Amino acid sequence: MCHMPRRTTLVLDDEVYEKLVQESIRRYGTARAISRVVSDLLKERFRSDLIKLIYSEKIARISQKEFEEFRAQLSRRIEER
Repeated sequence: MCHMPRRTTLVLDDEVYEKLVQESIRRYGTARAISRVVSDLLKERFRSDLIKLIYSEKIARISQKEFEEFRAQLSRRIEER
C-alpha cells in the first residue's frame, strides 16, 4: 500500500527546531530532511503505542460462545461481498 505524502505546516519552538535540524543532519547528512525526521519519529511513537495497546490488559469480556457467533457472522458478511 503506497501513500502519498501530505504537506502540512508545523509551528515549532526554537529548541525543538534546532534538535530536529541536528537529527536531520545526523541521520541524512542535511538539514533539509526535517520532514523525514518528524515522520520517522511519529511512526516510531505510533508503533510503540500500538504495541502497548496489543499487549495491554483487555477490558472487554466475551464468552467462547459469543466469540464463535461473532466469527460466524463476520464470515457470512465477508462471503456475501
